[in-house]
Formats: sequence, C-alpha cells, structure tokens
Amino acid sequence: MNDTGLRRRGRERDDGPAVAARRAALVLALGGLLAVLDTTVTVVALPRVVADLGTTLPVGQWITTGYLLGIVAVIPVAGWAAARWGARHTYVAAVVVFGLASLAAALAPEIGWLVAARVVQGLGGGLLNPVGQAIALRSVGRDQRGRVMALLGLPVLVGPVLGPPLSGLLVDQASWRWIFAINAPLGAAVVALCLRLVPRQAPEPDRPPLDLVGLLLLPPGATLLVVAAAEVGRDGQVGARAVLALMVALALLAVFVRHALCSRRPLVDLRLLAHGPLAHGLAVLACFGAAYFGGMSVLPVVVQGVRGDSALVAGLLTLPQAVATGLTLQVATRAVDRCDPRRVVRLGVALGAIGSLALLLAVRGEASYAVLGAAGALVGVGSGCTLMPAMTMAVRDLDGHRTPAGTTLLALGQQLASALGTAVVAVALTLLVAASTPGLDGGLEAMLALEPKRREALQGSLANGAGAAYAAVLLGMTAAVWLAARLPRGR
Repeated sequence: MNDTGLRRRGRERDDGPAVAARRAALVLALGGLLAVLDTTVTVVALPRVVADLGTTLPVGQWITTGYLLGIVAVIPVAGWAAARWGARHTYVAAVVVFGLASLAAALAPEIGWLVAARVVQGLGGGLLNPVGQAIALRSVGRDQRGRVMALLGLPVLVGPVLGPPLSGLLVDQASWRWIFAINAPLGAAVVALCLRLVPRQAPEPDRPPLDLVGLLLLPPGATLLVVAAAEVGRDGQVGARAVLALMVALALLAVFVRHALCSRRPLVDLRLLAHGPLAHGLAVLACFGAAYFGGMSVLPVVVQGVRGDSALVAGLLTLPQAVATGLTLQVATRAVDRCDPRRVVRLGVALGAIGSLALLLAVRGEASYAVLGAAGALVGVGSGCTLMPAMTMAVRDLDGHRTPAGTTLLALGQQLASALGTAVVAVALTLLVAASTPGLDGGLEAMLALEPKRREALQGSLANGAGAAYAAVLLGMTAAVWLAARLPRGR
C-alpha cells in the first residue's frame, strides 16, 4: 500500500471516535428537538387553546409556564439520575415519559388536565438537554466542544422553523390537540436511534446520593416564584396570594442556598459560581433568555388578536426570527473555538436589544408584516450569537465531574429565567392591553373574540397595548447588554 493510502487509513482511524461522537450528538439533538418543538408550537396555538377550553390568557399561559416549571424541577436531578442508571438509560427513559405525557396532553378535556400533562412533559423534556450535553461533551476533547455544541444546537434551528408553521397548520386545519400527539412517533424514532447510535454508559460506582433536602427546597421555591409573578395577572393587582407565594419562595430559596453551600453533595453545586466565566455566562443567559422566550408570546397575539389573522399566518411570521437564529448559531458556535467568545456574545445581546426595540416601535406603529419579520430576524441573529456561545464559553474550561454539574446549573438558571420571563411578559401583555382599551371588558380574551369591524375600530389602541409589552422584553435585553460588557476572559 502506498504512503497516501496509509495516511488516509490513519486519518480514518484517528477520526473514528470523533465521527461516532458527532453521530451520537445528532441523535441527542433530535431528542432536544422534541423539547424545543413543544415550546414553540404552543406559542402559536395558545389563543386557540384559550378559546377552546374556555379559560383566560394568564391561566392558559400555564401550558407554557407549567412545561418550563417541569423542566426546572427535574434539571437538578439530571446528573444524579445519569450517574445512578447510566446516561443513555436516563435519556431513553426521559424520551418515553415525554411521549406518554404528550398523548395525555392531546386528550386533555379541560385546562387543569392539560397543564398537569405539560408539567409531566417538562419532567421528561428537562432531562434531555443536560444529560445529552453531558454525554456529548464527555466524548470529545476541549478543542472539539464548540463543534459538538453546534450539533446540539441544531434544534434551535429546526424547532423554531418547523414548530410555528406546523402548529398554525394543525390548528387551522385540524385541532390544537395534534401539536401534542405528533410527539409520539417522533419520540419512538429517537428511542430507536439512541439505542443504536449512542454508546451505553454504565452507572457510576461512586455515584453521589440524591440530595433530598435540596429536592424539597429548590423545585417548590422556584415554582412559587413563578406563581407569584403569574398571580399578578389575575386582577392586575399585587394581591395577598402573590405576596404570600413570593415570601414563601424567597424563604425556600434562601434556605436552599445556605444548604447547597454547606453540603458536600448538593442538588445543585452553587460553589461552581466561583468560576468566573460560568457565573457571568449564567447571568447573561438568564437575562437574555427571560427576555427572548418571554417575547415569543407577544407576536402571535398581535397577529391573531390585534390584526385578526390566522394561526398559520402567526406561525409563518416567526420564520425569519427562527431561521436567523439557527443559521447564526451554526456560525457563532464554531467561531468561539477560534476567537474570543466574549465578542460573539456581546454582539449577540446588542443585536437582540436593537431588534426588541424595533419590534416595540413596529407593533405600536402598526407596521407591515415585512417590517415585523425583519425586526424579528434581527432578534434571531442576536439569539444565535448569544445562547449556545454563552453556554459554551461558560463550561468549556470545566473538566471531570464539573462539566455535568456546570451544564446542570446553566440549564436550571436559563429555564427558570425563561419561565419567569414568560409569566412576566404574559402579565404585562394582559394589563397593558386592558389599560389601552378600557371599553373592552374581558381584556385579551375579549380581544381574541372580537368581530372584525369592532377589532378594526380598536386596532390602534390594541396595538399600543401589545407593543408596550415589548418594553418588558427590552428591559431584560438591556440588562444582558450590561452584563455581557463585563464578561471575564477564560483560560
């Protein structure tokens, strides 16, 4: 055999583990797609679900908030579960739980059943990203982590592109129930591929015990914190229930922080926040994530409630933002392997803030759909430069057991911030629309049921109220810009 053939075979042997790791990462990304799809499809379907089940928008928003809270509750046990039963077994079990809960959501006869099913969906979906990231990151060296994170970020491209139009099509042509039922065949495919291509990982012999005290403190505290924000949306006032929920939440979280700092094996290792890049990256992710995911609920309400168009139109209008996010993410996550990641993140949060300001002005000014799509695309470019690059920057200097612990901490912080942002923006949207249209009894629910002539007469006031909700989004983006300017340099 000549020298060229020998070199080729040598490269193939050297690249074998990397190729296998990339294949496994693609399968894990497909599982992550399930979780992303079930965030984006409900954004477009929410107005129709509210009308069909006879509930209010703040209550209906719990189909999104409940899902996020399920994720928040289960993320802290992701590392323990993977160590106890093996990462691949944990991942497959999570997909199965997610699929079964999706079927339960599709059959929901009333809002309480639907919210409960969504919480269980979150319990399954919440394990997919941290366990999947830990499997993938452990299989490659530090210099390859940016490329693997780019593959794991594919759901951010496919999910937002596919989710809203698919949701709009199913809602208009069939029923909102199909947006959940479709997860069953997708989940079955992911399980089959995972068993074939993702390597088995044995349980760890020195696995840590489950921190039961932390489990009794953190998930209830996080849940009550979001409940306190959502309670304000019931009557527009800070009532006794909201104050009580906030006080109990803060007490539980304060006790958890003390417990986590003193425990040898805490549920979430807060001592990792002493690692500068992780702490600052988490702060940026929390502020940007709260604003970004909270703002996703505004545009569909504008399209369907203010302008009276269909769910499919609302879904299609999110395409520019989704495509921009995914395409930018694939470039940005590779760029952090070659240049200072702080520059990428700073550019991203700045573009996100500018895009949010443009959306605020465009909605209030009743701009065309082309202008709204362009503003959304700018936000998408910002998110593509921020979300996964900031996470990569935060964890790429970690090693050993600190890698899964760091990804768990980041995922928990981002999901909790997203749940809070979703609740706060929903409350702001409800209150601002009601304040802009004092003659419209019933707020957003009445707006969604308006006759065309009545809607046209109120369109200016409705647009002002809905557009003003982007002020809450812009506030979070501005905080992210301030924090990104202070990111420390990694090793």
